[in-house]
Amino acid sequence: MTLTNLTLRSLLLPGLLGLAAAAHAQSQVNAITTAVPILTISPDARSAALGEAGVAISPDANAGYYNPGKLGFVRYQHSASLSYTPWLASIANDMGLAYASGTSKIGERATLSANLMYFNLGEIQYRTNTGASNGTFNPKEYALSVGYGQKLSDQFGVGLNVRYIRSNLTGGTITDTKPGNAVAVDLGAYYNTDLSIGAGEYNLAFGAAVANIGNKISYTDASQPDFLPTTFRLGTAITKELDAYNKITLTVDANKLLVPTPYYEEGNQTDPALVARVQAENERRANYGIVRGITSSFSDAPGGFSEELKEINLSGGLEYTYNDLLMARVGYFYENPMKGDRQYLSFGAGVRYQVFGVDGTYLVPNSKANPLAQTLRVSLHFNFNELSEAFGSSGDATN
Repeated sequence: MTLTNLTLRSLLLPGLLGLAAAAHAQSQVNAITTAVPILTISPDARSAALGEAGVAISPDANAGYYNPGKLGFVRYQHSASLSYTPWLASIANDMGLAYASGTSKIGERATLSANLMYFNLGEIQYRTNTGASNGTFNPKEYALSVGYGQKLSDQFGVGLNVRYIRSNLTGGTITDTKPGNAVAVDLGAYYNTDLSIGAGEYNLAFGAAVANIGNKISYTDASQPDFLPTTFRLGTAITKELDAYNKITLTVDANKLLVPTPYYEEGNQTDPALVARVQAENERRANYGIVRGITSSFSDAPGGFSEELKEINLSGGLEYTYNDLLMARVGYFYENPMKGDRQYLSFGAGVRYQVFGVDGTYLVPNSKANPLAQTLRVSLHFNFNELSEAFGSSGDATN
């Protein structure tokens, strides 16, 4: 079957599949692409408002997504969160990212978690090469995770997620295609401590996690599967108690994809010998196993160490909290122009009252091509039974 004259959304689909997280295509000199790129997007409004930083901020119901090492520090016996993010809202009204997560304590030091991410790409209208209608399909992707986190001490914790991923982009409508399936794990560690510096009281936290370590996904030829977006996250957060009612948190994350970098050579790009060398090397890298793909990702950039540094995305943000009731947030996300050029400012606010909370975020991108431009992300929170009530102690939790 030949597909031509597709609807606008069909024409956008290839970019959504391969570059959903890097929409400024004209700047992509040597961007890394993976299967299921939606797994690199922050699904909840709080971290989205902090420039997508989340590996070291105080834990909540969404902690397991960013760093399962934080799970043991969740301060509620039971917590849950629901989030929704419109996608390409300026041109479509049926595309979006939905996310649900929850945690449950096992004693004071261990926590179980579960979360579901569901990405709906809207209805696609297929047409034949003569322009005749050839049916419709609703592409979708989802990832279901369960996790466990354990406090090994009052300051340090570790955790693990196991995730099932399914990416159904064509429903078999296009010949010789099939849904992609994968199983992946996340590993995380978290450390926080209280400090007194002069007359000030601070909480300093560090987090590290490796997400989506799993098998490659194949949509067509099983001999040429695509890597999952295996990602290394490293971050810190410092919170200062301004007084009994006010505090402010500064957080910074660095993220790097642990998959092979596309190979290229400078020179005449029409030279058959150069083209053959580049193609052969990229095929070799595409055939790497999971472990080799991860280990090679620190030294395989064709531009050397300077290009390796360009593959590190930076996220940062400030969160102001009044009386653990009202929150205001601002953040910035930076990706090098050579690696996708996502750069945007984010603003957000939140409120917590008794068991209920709500967060909202608005993104201001450097380009209107960003699929999250002009959209409001919203998260709802439900927190039941603080540890001091459940176990008769403080629970040694932060924030």
